[in-house]
This record gives sequence, C-alpha cells and structure tokens, in this order.
Amino acid sequence: MLEAVCLLLRLQSPRARQVRQLIRDGAAGFGIAGKVNGQDLQLRGDRKGLSMKLDGDDALARKDYLRESGLVVWMGNDDLDLVRGGGESRRRYLDFLASQVDPEYRDHLMRYRKALAGRNKYLKGLSPHEPEVKAYTRMLIEHGSEIVRRREILCQDLTPRAAENHAGVSGKAEELEIDYLDRSKGDLEAAFQEVEEREMRRGVTLAGPHRDDLTLRIMGRSARDYGSEGQQRTLALSLKLAQGEVLRDRGKRKPVYLIDDVFGELDPGRRNALMERLPTDSQKLITTTNLDWWESSESLPVLKVVDGKLE
Repeated sequence: MLEAVCLLLRLQSPRARQVRQLIRDGAAGFGIAGKVNGQDLQLRGDRKGLSMKLDGDDALARKDYLRESGLVVWMGNDDLDLVRGGGESRRRYLDFLASQVDPEYRDHLMRYRKALAGRNKYLKGLSPHEPEVKAYTRMLIEHGSEIVRRREILCQDLTPRAAENHAGVSGKAEELEIDYLDRSKGDLEAAFQEVEEREMRRGVTLAGPHRDDLTLRIMGRSARDYGSEGQQRTLALSLKLAQGEVLRDRGKRKPVYLIDDVFGELDPGRRNALMERLPTDSQKLITTTNLDWWESSESLPVLKVVDGKLE
C-alpha cells in the first residue's frame, strides 16, 4: 500500500527500479487512483511504461503531473544504508529530495542519465577521444555541473536541520557534520581528462556526479566507520526528518510521511522522539506488525492486512 502511494505521488517506487517489476505475475499491468489536495490522480502501468491522468485528463508530461501531485518522505528499515551503505544510497536520497522541490534538477538528472548510458555504450568499443564519445562528454559536463551545484546547495540546507533532529532524537549534544563530496573538485572537464586512460581500459565512465557521495560525521568521526548502531539509526532518522522540513519549506506543501515498519528496530526512547518530531499537521501512513510501541492515549485508525487484503 505504501509503495502504491509513493508511486502515485512521485511516479517512483522506493523498491523497484523498473515499471515491469511492479506488475503482478500473470497480469498485464496495474492501476492506482487517489485524491490529493482536491486533485484526482490516476496512474496506470504496463510493460511499455506509465500513463497518467489529472482530474480525468491525460497528463502529457511527467513534470505537469508531478507539479500537481504530493510530496513524499519515505522511511524504512533500509534507511540505515544511508549511513552504512555505499554512495548510491546517499545519491538516491539527494536525488529523490531534489527532484521533488526543483523541477530543473529533475530535468538535468534525466538528461544526465541518458547521456551517461549513451557514453558507456560507446566506450565499450571507442576511445574517449572519438567524436561520438566527446559529444556525450559535453552533455555530461553541462548537466553534471548543474547537478553538483544544486546538490551542494541542498546539503547546506539539510545540515542544520539534520543536526537539530539528531540532537532531539538522541537527546545528546553530538555535533553532526554533512559535506558533499565532489570528486571532480569543481572542474568536471578536468576530471574527464584525468580519467581518460582508465576509461579506455575499463570501458565505463569514471567521472561525474554519479560517483559523488556524502560524508557524514559525528563528533568529527566517520559515522559509517565509528558510529554505534544507535548513532547510525539516529542519523538515518535525522536525515529523513530533515528531508521533510526541506520539502515543506522549499516545496511549499506538507509532505506525506510513508513509514514502513521502522518501530520494531528502535528503542523506546528513539521511538517516542521520532513520533514527537513528526509534524502533527502532516499525514502519516505507518505499517507495523504490532502496536506495542504505541504509548500515546491518542487512538489511531487501523487497517489490518490479511492474506494480502485490507480490512
């Protein structure tokens, strides 16, 4: 259900990379519909891709649909990969956030990805000096430079928010630092020249924002290498809470929080701190296998899932 909501609002699954992975075995496709901020959204998917409708009319472009749909914060157990995992998890975090609040970022990212796929294809048999490869290199420099610039601005916005949430959830005055690791050092053209020989040997693009990362430090030490499990979980939560604040401030709308069974992995202190820091005026959809963690007297509307059906 949470995946369907995320897909309906952002045309993106938190789990699957391709539309065909979302189709039930033996089915031709799928459909999702919902009402968001007074707008009727409809989404259909098949092996050819997605089709979208706004208030019954076909949405001719993704950007038109996404401009009218809702904003999303996804929280799940795999959020720990933001701290423990490789750079891809952190890049996806930045891309998902930036694409929701900056339509131009989304355009640069899509064009960059297409150029990257084309360049990698040519590099299998051609050198970086060939005209076909150089044409794609120019595109990667153009759009990649914009991606890096906008990611750096976004990190500056995220850092104080994540630090405040980290202190609130942990209850400790632990200094949190977030820096964007631009491996091209601000000069993509020079970076491509530097890796030319290695690209010829390996046949793959070795420079650009698809290889950048975030560095996360607690009290000056790498959170990945030296953070305790509690510190790492707190940091992951803090990044997602900060994401919601940026969405609200820059997107000018309240995001929907999709929280997928995270409470069983948190101690009571962090569970309570997380619930207290979630905005009271934002909609939250939470999945859980039990409600033992719920300590408030406030009643919750509960849907049960039995044999794959909602009751």
